[in-house]
Amino acid sequence: MYTVCDWKDAAMTPSSAPEARVPLLEREQVPAEVAALYDQLLATRGVVPNMFKALSNVPPLVLGVAQFLVPLMADNALSGWYKELLATRVASLNRCEYCVSAHRHLAAKRGASPEQIANLDSYETGPFSEKEKIGFRFADLLHTSGHEVNESSFESVRMHFSNAEIVELTAVCAAFEFFSRVNSSLRIPVTPLPAGI
Repeated sequence: MYTVCDWKDAAMTPSSAPEARVPLLEREQVPAEVAALYDQLLATRGVVPNMFKALSNVPPLVLGVAQFLVPLMADNALSGWYKELLATRVASLNRCEYCVSAHRHLAAKRGASPEQIANLDSYETGPFSEKEKIGFRFADLLHTSGHEVNESSFESVRMHFSNAEIVELTAVCAAFEFFSRVNSSLRIPVTPLPAGI
């Protein structure tokens, strides 16, 4: 089984990366509203992620996904760094190299410690609070099926998370099941990290 640590230094070179199954569109190949999104991503992330370049084959879809990700991953009921770790955990369970690389980087950038990132696959004994561990357990159950979240496991979540936190926790975990499948099935290559990272 793949783990987060398997991709600790993931940096696929053009010669080792499988070819994407759909074109990765560059700025000059997309309509103006998508070009504006590329500019925004470049300004905030230092790079336009390859997933967005692939999804740009359907402009309304890439714009909708970008709009969806803003509240999903923002510091709201749950901290952004914890959401990035949840995304990384789900990506690891799905063996999605693309998502693991991207969200490990974003977790660190948003405040997760190197120890937390390094110990995500062994979170039960890692540097996490009981609440954080319960969130990861919930992600693991959801990965199998939403039906795996029985009354007992949900009660454990309810004891530690507010209603708003539960909704965010569920939405982040479910969304990264989707994103992992999109990136892996379309063979979207890992986005190189911005220079200086």
